[in-house]
Amino acid sequence: MNPVFKAALWMSGAIASFSAMAVAGREVSFALDTFEIMLFRSIVGVLIVGGVASVAGTWRQINTRDLHIHGMRNLAHFSGQNLWFYAVTVIPLAQVFALEFTSPIWVILLSPILLGEKITPVRAFAAIMGFIGILIVARPDMAGINTGVLMAATSAVFFALTTVFTKRLTRTQSITCILFYLTVMQLVFGLVMAGYDGDIALPNNRTLPWLILIGCAGLLAHFCITKALSIAPATVVVPIDFIRLPVIAVIGMLAYNESVDIWVFVGAAVIFAGNYLNIITETRKASR
Repeated sequence: MNPVFKAALWMSGAIASFSAMAVAGREVSFALDTFEIMLFRSIVGVLIVGGVASVAGTWRQINTRDLHIHGMRNLAHFSGQNLWFYAVTVIPLAQVFALEFTSPIWVILLSPILLGEKITPVRAFAAIMGFIGILIVARPDMAGINTGVLMAATSAVFFALTTVFTKRLTRTQSITCILFYLTVMQLVFGLVMAGYDGDIALPNNRTLPWLILIGCAGLLAHFCITKALSIAPATVVVPIDFIRLPVIAVIGMLAYNESVDIWVFVGAAVIFAGNYLNIITETRKASR
């Protein structure tokens, strides 16, 4: 099978998973706050990771090295995911996804500080295009900026931190170890934050299926992206991932009567162009 076609199949799984997670998050928001959603998502994640590790025999890969990096990574991801779940309940889904695409731009800016990488002229230009895209998504006259937009934009920063710390961990840790601490640490974070007031809402017959979907979709999405990147280069995978935006826009229109805002697509296109320019440049540099 053609590698591009295989990568597209895996990315279709990622697109479906991210979209399902956004819809499921909105569907349970009437009964659970974001901390409770993260708590139950992590419980599902622990069960899945534990089951897969048992079947694959990879428990021995879990160790206590780099716990501080695991902690920083998962605190960043927990923060970003909570902000993301909040955003999907208050602004159009397409707007959330468009702002989420700025995460690679933040990786460019944070990598020199946390990974010792240099900001090249192309990376700087890509970052500038990303910020221009943010302003367009939030409306050119700034009238569209609200709490939901700010939360979605901030979640992209935390997702970028997650990516940077993940890069550091992959130098010494296996995927099983990273996913184990991802689910376990965020389970603890969720329990503390959801239970700080002594009141944790429990799932019912209506919310439980959606919570299971969130837990499964979150892990499946990242697994599909990893598989796609192992088959085809980022220059192929990233444009496919961009299809998430029109897909979620159609879902928002059909399921929630959300209007399709042309400025969201214009801004997202600018953000994508900056990201893609950087990817092409880095790929050519690596080839040389």
